[in-house]
Amino acid sequence: MLYYTPVFAFLITLLLTTVILSTKVGRQIQDIPNERSLHQVPVPRVGGLALMAGMLAGWGLMWQSWLLPVTLGVLFLMLVSFVDDLRGLPAAWRFLMHFLVAAVFVWTMLLPGSDWWLFILLVLVMVWMTNLYNFMDGSDGLAGGMALFGFGSYGAASWLAGDDAMALVSLSIAAAALAFLRFNFHPARIFMGDAGSIPLGFLSAALGLFGWQRGLWPLWFPLVVFSPFVVDASVTLLRRLLRGKKIWQAHREHYYQRLVQMGWGHRDTAWLEYALMMSLGIIATGLLHAAPEVQQVALCALALFYVALAWLIDRACRANIVVLSR
Repeated sequence: MLYYTPVFAFLITLLLTTVILSTKVGRQIQDIPNERSLHQVPVPRVGGLALMAGMLAGWGLMWQSWLLPVTLGVLFLMLVSFVDDLRGLPAAWRFLMHFLVAAVFVWTMLLPGSDWWLFILLVLVMVWMTNLYNFMDGSDGLAGGMALFGFGSYGAASWLAGDDAMALVSLSIAAAALAFLRFNFHPARIFMGDAGSIPLGFLSAALGLFGWQRGLWPLWFPLVVFSPFVVDASVTLLRRLLRGKKIWQAHREHYYQRLVQMGWGHRDTAWLEYALMMSLGIIATGLLHAAPEVQQVALCALALFYVALAWLIDRACRANIVVLSR
């Protein structure tokens, strides 16, 4: 097994991102600020291509046959999302492609011939994880940081379980994300765009479910590791749905967006999220070999923590609005 594959993924991503920023490619495909944006100047949004290329280059050094369906899913979603970045695709078409990839992956890799209800449930979970990553990619360094800590936790858990191949696959993603953060941390010089965030969301679900199937971790592990994104996106979009708003439209109502707007800014919000991501990754990995009763208590405590955190941010946001209105 080639244990330097994450280093190779890091270097390729670093090189390609530098090339993009130093040529006209970065200037031709930019994210133009609008009323829902948190940035004020146009920023290139093709960094996800460099991140994906670095990750895939790392995988190529330690290729495993089971990576083929994962890689095909990544490439297909990256292509569709890149077209969306360039020209914009109707939401219905995007969701259709996401459902197609998720259905093929679940059917071929996870549960061939399984009960129909379990098949549908896992497809829905994969589509949701694919999209929530995109929903949360709206602040400098946030999505890249989640990739670093989330897939880093997958890698650590896999290594502890003795699955070197899964560990290197996950750590290659984390290493590529680290290289991307060199240019994406505030003030961001480049964004990953849908071509990066959509495949990363797919990978968070695909590898999470695949690790569960291989007995590396229970189903709660991927949800806890990526819970900073899962909880924020799920609660925010549920609230928008209950208010009759279109959940697929861009907005600035996520908790991380509200922190930025309340004065935390991109940098402090990122550091706060990083501390949360790293802590949850360490806790989740440490709980893998704990007694089931301990795991249950920890999950209940985490749920209460998120309820309290959401309440505090909601309260601070309301107070901030009152102050500004005076």
